[in-house]
Amino acid sequence: MPRKEAHLSANRRLFLKTSLIGGAAASLTPLYPALGAPREIASPVPVPEIKPFELDESTISDLQDGMKSGKLTARSLVEKYSARIAEIDKQGPAINSVLELNPDALSIADALDQEWKGKGPRGPMHGVPVLIKDNIDTADRMMTTAGSLALVGSKPQQDSYVAQKLRSAGAVILGKTNLSEWANIRSGHSTSGWSGRGGLTKNPYALDRNPCGSSSGTGAGISANLCAVGIGTETDGSIVCPSSSNGLAGIKPTVGLVSRSGIIPISHSQDGAGPMCRTIRDAAILLGALTGVDPRDSATAGSQGKSFTDYSQFCDPNGLKGARIGVARKYFGFSDAVDALMEQSLDAMKKQGATLVDPADVETLGKFDQSELLVFMYELKADLNDYLARLGPGAPVRTLKDIIDFNDRNRQKEMPYFGQDLFLKAETKGPLTEKAYIDALDKNRQLARTEGIDATMDKHRLDAMVAPTGGPAWLTDLVNGDHVAGGSSNAAAVAGYPNINVTAGFVSGLPVGISFFGRAWSEPTLIRLAFAFEQTIKARQAPRFLTTIGAG
Repeated sequence: MPRKEAHLSANRRLFLKTSLIGGAAASLTPLYPALGAPREIASPVPVPEIKPFELDESTISDLQDGMKSGKLTARSLVEKYSARIAEIDKQGPAINSVLELNPDALSIADALDQEWKGKGPRGPMHGVPVLIKDNIDTADRMMTTAGSLALVGSKPQQDSYVAQKLRSAGAVILGKTNLSEWANIRSGHSTSGWSGRGGLTKNPYALDRNPCGSSSGTGAGISANLCAVGIGTETDGSIVCPSSSNGLAGIKPTVGLVSRSGIIPISHSQDGAGPMCRTIRDAAILLGALTGVDPRDSATAGSQGKSFTDYSQFCDPNGLKGARIGVARKYFGFSDAVDALMEQSLDAMKKQGATLVDPADVETLGKFDQSELLVFMYELKADLNDYLARLGPGAPVRTLKDIIDFNDRNRQKEMPYFGQDLFLKAETKGPLTEKAYIDALDKNRQLARTEGIDATMDKHRLDAMVAPTGGPAWLTDLVNGDHVAGGSSNAAAVAGYPNINVTAGFVSGLPVGISFFGRAWSEPTLIRLAFAFEQTIKARQAPRFLTTIGAG
């Protein structure tokens, strides 16, 4: 869930491919490579001309208008997006963001079209295709594998709450996206966007660049207009980082706002699922479809009276006027170009009537990095073992130890580029009753919440804080792993507080995002500010699928 976008020491993201889709519009079949050798990453080649796509940059409102007019149907949307996936995800630039298509998507769409004719739409998500990350359970003919060959064939007996809510809203789950395997928690030396099952996902802005983990497939696929909207998961940075690197609006909610039941876990104290879309309004609409109290996830009890089913009501173009925003300067300074872009962003906020408190830093930054990792190691073992135990008697693996052994037996397929050092470290940990774990968790909450974000916002009377989400996408390097420059997700992630990325602009043709984060349950405020900023800047540009920066 996290997806490795945290600070694992020097900002290392702890969370921090490929049959063609044959006749995609007519036959939606599961896509996954045979259990053979991992696919080689091809050298960059000239990208063929990408044909225009009629649904490029289409919003949820655009699709609803098309269905109301009769120009579009849920079925035609499934057909059009599936054909586009076949055209540019599996061929052409071969982004490789989609692991598997839902073989029942057309029949689901047909039923929703009939319902629309008979009763009208259920709401704004009726008939809208959604791609979800392959660590989110669906009790259908698709698998849920976290990108690992160890879980190939695993079909959960029950929908995740996220999948259940999407179906209830009338959305069509189009397929599962690739991810950094096990949400980037297997190794501290990994390459984001790579999984044993799916291979490497590419950044659609420049194919030799990294889409960032661990929600890499959702980030790349939604940015490339392969679906209307998508769902990612985050433990520390895995929604906001790929949203930044792929030019998206991404919302990492307060822990407990969206249920985690039926999502392959890393850390119950930090995990969360959230929307990844091309606009803040779409992300707000999708977020509202996901909220609710789930008996299977006790954390959601805290959302009672604090959640909404319609977050689009907070999309106010004048939302920056009168806001007090703190500038978290300690997250700046890793890139002159990013700093320059951030200064333009801050100036734009001031011109829209915001008061900036600069600096307004979280004074405890750097003091909870090691305790965050320690908590991950304890919770990974406990939470993953619990998830696997609930899969039922047909589960291919039952424990973290089983996964470690599988990886050792299948080293050439599963560990051709990096190992499983974090898995091995987690396996040595004891139960969650151990003092070392309890102390580390208490430390995290004290330093990130009470003495961290809460203290900073109280001191300066802030509505939100801002910082660069990260730098422009780095070159993918399967030999050395990720080389991340900059990131600001850790304080909100460790606190379990909300964080929203919105595109601030471009550096050398690569998108760079700015993060708005704040107190628990402050999604309405953050959406208001992020939407007003988005409408002021209008920075989003569709990707051009360049082979490399400087080409095309």
